[in-house]
Amino acid sequence: MYKTEKIHQITFCDFNQSCGMQLDMHNQWVVAAKKIPWDKLEERYAKMFPAKTGRPAKPLRMALGALIIQKRTGASDRKLTELIAENPYYQYFIGLDSFQRRCPFKFNSLCSFRQRIGLEFMREANELLLSNLGATPEHAEEERGSGNGTAIIDATCSPSYIKYPQDFELLDQAREMLEKIIDRLHALSGQEHKPRTYRRVMRREYLSVAKSKRRSTKNVRHLIRKELGCIRRNVGHIAQYLTEGLALLGNEKALLDTIGRLYVQQKHMFDSHTHRVGKRIVSLSQPFVRPVVRGKAKAPVEFGAKYDVSIDEKGHARIERISFDPYNEGTGLKAVIERYLERTGHYPGRVLVDQIYRTRENRTYCKERGIRMSGPKLGRPKRGSSHRMTAEERRDNVDRIEVERFFSLEKRSNGAGIIMTRLENTTLASIALSVFVTNLFAAPMKSIFLLCFVDSGNCAEGVILIAMLDG
Repeated sequence: MYKTEKIHQITFCDFNQSCGMQLDMHNQWVVAAKKIPWDKLEERYAKMFPAKTGRPAKPLRMALGALIIQKRTGASDRKLTELIAENPYYQYFIGLDSFQRRCPFKFNSLCSFRQRIGLEFMREANELLLSNLGATPEHAEEERGSGNGTAIIDATCSPSYIKYPQDFELLDQAREMLEKIIDRLHALSGQEHKPRTYRRVMRREYLSVAKSKRRSTKNVRHLIRKELGCIRRNVGHIAQYLTEGLALLGNEKALLDTIGRLYVQQKHMFDSHTHRVGKRIVSLSQPFVRPVVRGKAKAPVEFGAKYDVSIDEKGHARIERISFDPYNEGTGLKAVIERYLERTGHYPGRVLVDQIYRTRENRTYCKERGIRMSGPKLGRPKRGSSHRMTAEERRDNVDRIEVERFFSLEKRSNGAGIIMTRLENTTLASIALSVFVTNLFAAPMKSIFLLCFVDSGNCAEGVILIAMLDG
């Protein structure tokens, strides 16, 4: 049940604090509260509660505001309630009328907030925020000068909070989970003798490999073979209990299904002597997470959701595509440009992308619509020719830095560096919330670059000195 209250935007003068103190109108939380269209979001949020009876839910501003504060501060659920109880600016941001000594909700309510505010709602909220922000003077002037505007597109990955997966560790974890299910079912069955699981023997086998400094391939395969046998035997014991009339719990059914898929994948890799398989499970608690090969020096493979972000000439960022399964981001360029056309009524004048987007198909698509794509032409350069970077190419390289700056702010300051949620829908919503918060607090970038040309014989070398200033 949800009751839509009369929308009243609290000002920093109306917020009643003890000792007659008033809020600073230039505080970041006061400024951010004015940017968010709370009334429009309230209308969409109320549609999620069709029932007219029951205990009323917390207001949208309190639920969404608390999650925004958590993203911005990186606090845990318990710590967040403490921060809100201590900080009057946080209480103003979540819509309280006056300062209170206690947080208006308990820490376990944040789980419900995250489940209600899903991915689609956050996408709509982001669009409403961007329409409410409008174009900054700097970007508005650039848009008028460029004619049709700009679209910057790039992809990144937000890793989930899981342990780095090792095959023998995943199998050992699955074995222990199955043993717990057997213990519970045996206690209900009333039988005298418990089925053999060899748990102490397998524990010693696992620790001997896990604690060794150098793990030989022979020892690891020997352990995996034994663990696969234990899992097959334990699943058989559980099936026997089920035939006797016992039932599994709801979470045990999902876990047993995940372990079954894990067994099939690991058995296939063991028999074929390979380390690759489709839709590979890397976490039993989060079976939807997939390995994403990024090719970065720090982390060649990341485990989390991959998503495309587009930034227009106004500096507004949007999630264009998001998935746990790896994909080629170059295949989504046309859809991004078509959505740009729906929003603005015209195609962008230029598209700034990296090499993976510059396929022949995408180049032909952009050329037919009068869109200039950044980057060099396809094919090898002619023999003896030296490519000189033009002023247009230099500007494209400088302007494309905006998307890298956005990713840096999103991951360092707004919670996208590592996702702590454990459910599939809350993980995707958490990433969308990070994009929303980055749009809310990020100041437009001013790129100041100096072009120095040094004569060196028959050519001129351009040296670009870039200084990026926030705000």
